Amino acid sequence: MSTNRITTTFDKLRQEGRKALIPYITAGYPFAAITPSLMHGMVEAGADVIELGVPFSDPMADGPVIQKAGDRAIANGVNLKMVLSHVAEFRQKNQTTPVVLMGYANPVERYDQLHGADAFVNDAAQSGVDGILIVDYPPEECTEFAAKLRARGMDLIFLLAPTSTDERIQQVAKVASGYVYYVSLKGVTGSGALDTSAVEAMLPKIRKHVHIPVGVGFGIRDAQTAQTLSRFSDAIIIGSKIIQLLEDQPHEKVIPLTIDFLRGVRKAMDA
Repeated sequence: MSTNRITTTFDKLRQEGRKALIPYITAGYPFAAITPSLMHGMVEAGADVIELGVPFSDPMADGPVIQKAGDRAIANGVNLKMVLSHVAEFRQKNQTTPVVLMGYANPVERYDQLHGADAFVNDAAQSGVDGILIVDYPPEECTEFAAKLRARGMDLIFLLAPTSTDERIQQVAKVASGYVYYVSLKGVTGSGALDTSAVEAMLPKIRKHVHIPVGVGFGIRDAQTAQTLSRFSDAIIIGSKIIQLLEDQPHEKVIPLTIDFLRGVRKAMDA
């Protein structure tokens, strides 16, 4: 199988001595149709990979900020089929930036019920998705799903947490590809204060077993923290902060504000 966009992107960054900036937005937030243009804006601002949240009514790993964004996207009529069409629209102009869908098992399984066995994997590949992160899929139950994704050139991405045991890290290492997402805090997205030294101490434990890039997310709210964490991780993932920034903004402000914020983060990471 040829290497996919995620591997290519991380290889290129490694050669340049740079770290990946991975912004997260909920698809269909704050407006139903703005997502593809917002994705292009993020790339313009220096994003290397885009994580696109699939709105779901019961997102247990997400804090109030992303929950609210999901509710608003659902109210805007956004479902998984529409999320895939956002990716396909983005791909018309951008063939290189990896797109990762992040979400929960329920919408994916429902999609296959509605559209037939393996419809999700096939349609995701067709629309130009590069990776899938399903919060509530444990690694030991994912071997088959991971194989199906890999057969279509997509990666299955997993979360690791401060509480992850060596055994858990090994299980994830067996099935994960693309990159691993280290959740830098106990708790939900957007929560509390971040202890960067604790993150720094955990990464060698993960790298003992995991030989693909390790990104750090949850609780990164500013350029300074991104800069500090990028010294010892391979990628910085920022979500809640962007969503908060856009919360009550008029349509015309959404993209400029996002670009402005991400440019600052990118600059700090490259400094």
